[in-house]
Amino acid sequence: MVQASDQTPLRVALLGCGVVGTSVARLLVEGRDDFAARIGRPLEVVGVAVRREGRDRSETLLPPEVFTTDAEGLVTRADIVVEVVGGIEPARSLILRAFEHGASVVTANKALLAEDGPTLYEAARRHGVDLYYEASVAGAIPLLRPLRESLAGDEVSKVLGIVNGTTNYVLDKMDSTGQGFSEAVEQAQALGYAEADPTADVEGFDAAAKAAILASLAFHSRVTAADVHREGISEVTASDVRAAADMDCVVKLLAICERTRLESGDEGISVRVHPAMIPRTHPLAGVREAFNAVFVEAQAAGELMFYGPGAGGDPTASAVLGDVVAVARHRVLGGLGPAESAYADLPVLPMGEARTRYYLSLEVADRPGVLAQVAEVFSRHGVSIQQVRQNVGEGEESSAELVIVTHTATDEALAATVREISDLEVVVGVTSAMRVEGE
Repeated sequence: MVQASDQTPLRVALLGCGVVGTSVARLLVEGRDDFAARIGRPLEVVGVAVRREGRDRSETLLPPEVFTTDAEGLVTRADIVVEVVGGIEPARSLILRAFEHGASVVTANKALLAEDGPTLYEAARRHGVDLYYEASVAGAIPLLRPLRESLAGDEVSKVLGIVNGTTNYVLDKMDSTGQGFSEAVEQAQALGYAEADPTADVEGFDAAAKAAILASLAFHSRVTAADVHREGISEVTASDVRAAADMDCVVKLLAICERTRLESGDEGISVRVHPAMIPRTHPLAGVREAFNAVFVEAQAAGELMFYGPGAGGDPTASAVLGDVVAVARHRVLGGLGPAESAYADLPVLPMGEARTRYYLSLEVADRPGVLAQVAEVFSRHGVSIQQVRQNVGEGEESSAELVIVTHTATDEALAATVREISDLEVVVGVTSAMRVEGE
């Protein structure tokens, strides 16, 4: 154990100096005395890896000489490496190199963790160092550490949440203003909530990576982004949002991770990201703008909700620095944080076995017997109808709208029902089909 009188600085290397990296650097400088008191030794930023030198980075409060393009050399002379570059490479290689040279790593890299987390965990274990990544999901919200540590003595059954601020902002504006998808995305871009190319957000890739990390921690099983069923919000229309409002619901892009028991008695986990209607009475319905919120259901703890800003320089830096303090204390006092926990090794179930509910809006012929034909299809697939409403058109040959909400069934049965209904002669078309969650 290092003696308290040892005031040799712990060397911190920062990889990346974008929005988050700049905030991390500035907060490290501004809080140097407090960090030293909390940790027991001071922190010293020995270098910041950047793509190009010579830019004005005075906002970091660091001297120009600490900035370098030699990231590979930088990670070999640090005790703690903070990676906020993002992406798969060179981030993975730099993290592995840092481990080899005895450095603990703090990362915000959700994409890398969701693709190759086990490799990083194994390398950290082999070299006796820490891997922390609180900032990889939900920005400033303390979420991963409660799953990883606080709930380690409990059994988590479900994680349900909004983990992408961009899509939440877009859907919130569609609900509150009646805007279409494209208009809402343009507004999000103008305000800096969405990238110039918003694909990663609006098509659900960002949320899927975060869902993989959440499921891995919650269910002690290895889950990758490729295991996650993913649907984005680009097909959500203003009419879908209005239909949700008619049901006193809102549309949200949800990450859903749940432990499921099959008819065989075996257990598995369902991990999915898709838009869904949720009742306005549900706490997630009130999550506005670019905020994130996550529900965790555990056997003993019951329902827990975590809410706050899910992105941004200072909020994300807060989560990064919390991890830096944790791993720095381990360097000073000895010991390591939790390693990978994948002992349960539960299989990830195909989307067809997920249990959910559907909202359907059908344009049908306005004549007797239509509802009976539609109901017969539901019955044939073992899907029970919870609610049905018919809005009758005008005129002898007009069509009518049939609105149906189902009880819970497998997604496979629900999808098959929709396909067969679409082929009925009395059905002009399926105008909307969306899952319903949160009840």
